[in-house]
Amino acid sequence: MTNEKAVAEKLLQVGAVKLSPDAPFTWASGWKSPIYCDNRKVLSFPFVRDFIKSELCNVIFEKFPEAEVLAGVATAGIPWGAMAADQLKLPYMYVRPKPKEHGLGNQIEGAYTAGQKVLVIEDLISTGKSSLQVVDVLRSAGVEVVGMVSIFNYGFSIADTAFETAGVPFRSLTNYSNLIELAIEKGQVASSLEPVLLEWRNDPANWKGVH
Repeated sequence: MTNEKAVAEKLLQVGAVKLSPDAPFTWASGWKSPIYCDNRKVLSFPFVRDFIKSELCNVIFEKFPEAEVLAGVATAGIPWGAMAADQLKLPYMYVRPKPKEHGLGNQIEGAYTAGQKVLVIEDLISTGKSSLQVVDVLRSAGVEVVGMVSIFNYGFSIADTAFETAGVPFRSLTNYSNLIELAIEKGQVASSLEPVLLEWRNDPANWKGVH
């Protein structure tokens, strides 16, 4: 089993990812989706949490060895970034979606210096919009963003394009394609549904569900 599939298996195992092609979920954007991903669930399962943390550290170590600081994306990326930073003995900070409304008004919480090489830790990449807003905040603060690592990625081409345009390399521990493949192998989803499920990834805004 590939690393991507092993991670996908763990997410399915603890219910962090749910597949429901026949009764799709509705996202805040109004999109209909056959999948719902909530990696916060993993935090409640120590052994799976440890496995995901180790995979995260392996990817950081192998793909972004130049990273000097890890930055978690609030809120779901915060615990993963903190755990990885602890394991790798790297400095850590996190980025809020907007500046704090009281106190110092910080948007970046933690210590950093201009020019530091920062790796962003995210739990999930969908369109890439909110993830790349964090990159903008960090760049405005004068640090160098060397890339981003996430647990899951839906694999939308819009995200690939956005990251390429922003000049941000990224890696994900697992993705939608691996998840669907695994769910079919395990008999959790009928193989006849594979085309319609992949159709969603190619055009999520206009996906109408299983006909």
